[in-house]
Amino acid sequence: MQAVLDRGHLNCGVPFEYPGFGIIDDAGIFEGIDIDVCRAIAVAIFGDADAITFRPLRGVERQAAIQGGEVDLISRLTTRTLSRDTTWGVIYGPTTYYDGQGIGTRAEYGISTIDELDGAAICVQHGTTTELNITDVTSARGLDIAVLGYPDLTSTFHAYLEGRCEAWTANRASIIGLHATSSDPAAHAILDILLSKEPGTPLSPQSDPQFAEIIAWTVFGLFTAEEHGITSANVDDFLDSDDPSIQRLLGQGGNASGSYLGIANDFMVEVIRQVGNYGEIFARNLSVPPFNLARGINALWTEGGLMYAPPFR
Repeated sequence: MQAVLDRGHLNCGVPFEYPGFGIIDDAGIFEGIDIDVCRAIAVAIFGDADAITFRPLRGVERQAAIQGGEVDLISRLTTRTLSRDTTWGVIYGPTTYYDGQGIGTRAEYGISTIDELDGAAICVQHGTTTELNITDVTSARGLDIAVLGYPDLTSTFHAYLEGRCEAWTANRASIIGLHATSSDPAAHAILDILLSKEPGTPLSPQSDPQFAEIIAWTVFGLFTAEEHGITSANVDDFLDSDDPSIQRLLGQGGNASGSYLGIANDFMVEVIRQVGNYGEIFARNLSVPPFNLARGINALWTEGGLMYAPPFR
């Protein structure tokens, strides 16, 4: 945390080829859910969403980047697993997107089950849980499927487009995004199957629990703000709220909030003002064309989803 403060900006490892989660647009601007999570944490620490340097990371680069101190945290659709939790030496924050592994293929094949891919090839990204999962699934089902690995998501999808494999596998949201942004979205289909649980979760080194707590409570604040209907457009209207839970979230009325974490007591006011609540982040990145994704299990717990925050108290 002190190193981050002395540097004056946050170094955040992010995706750069996942539409809706992390891409670099034609103007060189990073955008996506994982990008916005990093921006929110930069606001919490510095009061400025732009006090950040993004480090694009491929899947195979994540462990070295976090262990070597190249980045302060990673917000990059990284699935929390037992081995990563322990051998990477990291602390995971709250899950920011719940997903599962899917399989994409060409609509013309008329395939509806993974068993119909017996004898075919599937493209997958190296260094990911998806690579391990597809190997486990094909082995368990006794399927003769060649698993072809590629260094990143873009090359994996391009290999599929070039006909090197009949299908490709990744997190379902990634498949939806790349199919939707391809030259002919109707040419592709997604099998009605989920091979795994893939909770995408930001992470930071175990060496600084204070920094990890700032990440966690910033994300929890995004969820809590949505619960209360506090948005980037109306946050100022809540500053004189009589609701004690809102006062604690926003650090108002003499209530402790960010002071517990060693940052501005009203840190969530500026986070919401500059980045929005979780619902706003989801809406501008995934609820818009060409994705048009429903919240599903990524809705608030009050709406039947899994997004749930402990109380600011």
